[in-house]
Amino acid sequence: MANQAVEEKPLRKMAEAFKELANTLNSQTLDETVQMEVAPFSHACTLVSPLFRCLGIAFKFAELDYIAKVDDLADASKSITTLHKMMEQDIQANCVRRAGSRTRNLLRVKRGLDMVRVLFEQIIASEGNSLKDPASKAYTQVFAPYHGWAIRKAVSAGMYALPTRQQLMIKLNEDENSARTQMQNYVASCDTVVTYIDKLFISRDLGIDW
Repeated sequence: MANQAVEEKPLRKMAEAFKELANTLNSQTLDETVQMEVAPFSHACTLVSPLFRCLGIAFKFAELDYIAKVDDLADASKSITTLHKMMEQDIQANCVRRAGSRTRNLLRVKRGLDMVRVLFEQIIASEGNSLKDPASKAYTQVFAPYHGWAIRKAVSAGMYALPTRQQLMIKLNEDENSARTQMQNYVASCDTVVTYIDKLFISRDLGIDW
């Protein structure tokens, strides 16, 4: 029964997985080249997918795109050990910005993680039962700069079909207090992970705004 209870708490599972990733990064000393393995990273990312599903049609495009790219990173983990090595392979092949490259997919996945982080920050800071304002702010901050007019318009229309805050808690099998704790845990850990990924791109002069 205990295992089943854990299985039914997707928010807790994703928060714990990202805490483990952050701890792994923080445990490496400054004189080491900090590394993150592809396998645990891609696994943690799969645990975020249920959150996108819970948000409904407004983020359906993000869910499908995110899942496809996480699946590709999971496939990469079968033959590539670290994100560092994965990026180096694309750099050597001169295909970093090519559609379908694993480095490009990593950037898109990172953006999905960041959107969820901002969404949780907004939910924690807000009151009331509507998720429209938190979700709109998260979309505008993270995704909107990279989307054309048609997608932005479709997302805007979909915001009216978002679950309420209470409905989201039920889907996640959490109450307000437990959800807030897990969201805060994810926000803190995800910030560490996203900052690390951004540094991977910036240190190689690849940029992160594409």
